[in-house]
Amino acid sequence: MTRFLLPALVCVLIGLANGPVAAASIRIKDLVDFDGVRGNDLVGYGLVVGLNGTGDGLRNAPFTEEIMSNILERLGVNVTGEQFRPKNVAAVFVTASMPPFARAGSQIDVTVSAIGDADSLLGGTLVMTPLNAADGDIYAVAQGTIIAGGASARGEGGSVVEGVPTAGTIPSGARVEREIDFELSSLSQIRLGLRDPDFTTAARIETAINRAFGRRVALMLDPGTVSLDVGATGTRSTAHALRQVENLLVQPERKARVVVDQRSGTIVMGEDVRISRVAVAQGNLTLRVEELPLVSQPNPFARGDTVVVPRTRTELREEPGVGLAEVAEGTTLSQVIAGLNALGTSPRDMIDILKSINAAGALHAEFVVR
Repeated sequence: MTRFLLPALVCVLIGLANGPVAAASIRIKDLVDFDGVRGNDLVGYGLVVGLNGTGDGLRNAPFTEEIMSNILERLGVNVTGEQFRPKNVAAVFVTASMPPFARAGSQIDVTVSAIGDADSLLGGTLVMTPLNAADGDIYAVAQGTIIAGGASARGEGGSVVEGVPTAGTIPSGARVEREIDFELSSLSQIRLGLRDPDFTTAARIETAINRAFGRRVALMLDPGTVSLDVGATGTRSTAHALRQVENLLVQPERKARVVVDQRSGTIVMGEDVRISRVAVAQGNLTLRVEELPLVSQPNPFARGDTVVVPRTRTELREEPGVGLAEVAEGTTLSQVIAGLNALGTSPRDMIDILKSINAAGALHAEFVVR
């Protein structure tokens, strides 16, 4: 039996269902990134020991044997020419993000991921692993017991896996050994980078900063950048100037946007979405094809062959629609919701309707499909 049905989708409409209200004010620190105040990615290659027979098969992962030999030799154990194939070790990549202004001795979280054919890292311990940045220098050293994110079990007749047992984390598993060479106090100009560039939002940030200091200290360079003259603020240091700036409130301006996630069937609509005058009709069509073969065979001890006679039953059913519903010119988000509800539209059909309205040129918003 074959069915052709519209996909069942869940629609979430985020906006104003009962009319527009004033936009909320947001702190500048939640809208921008300050120039130079950023994290740095670290990566290392290490060895996990103490696994309960779930480590790498050294025949398929020779790099595990190589790193194990190097670690043992650094500890004074000579294994040259020896044949050892334990199943309780695994080669891993160790990744971490070093936050801005991290000082020597502070601790950061790390993520451990198997790169061989290990079955699970559950219960393993990461041996001391240096973490390098993009410049090749070592900035932290990681070590500790791994908290795996899943579990696995295997028997002679089958196996079961839940989650991802070949990856895990070590909370506070790395200690910072070298600080990033960055002096915030030496900067006389700081750029504020908007996470969502917009001319209006950048202008409002400029106005809010200049009003707070009572003089012209900020200048909008482009829709994504506002420059701050630290010397003109009259504060004791760059940090003091940023402390006053980051908590100022600004009303951000957002583009009219409709975002559709096809995998989860989610729709998110901004409050500024507008629709031109358009008529919409909606209905469901179901085609059902069912095979009911008939077997014909001769009587016992009679001559003849058994024959399978195909027999097909089809059914075409269309649910009654509600006709055309008109959506007026310049419709707001709340009216869009009311219009879709007037059609008796189920959540699974709303994505298709919005796609069709956009294709007709009646949807005045950025249409994003993920």
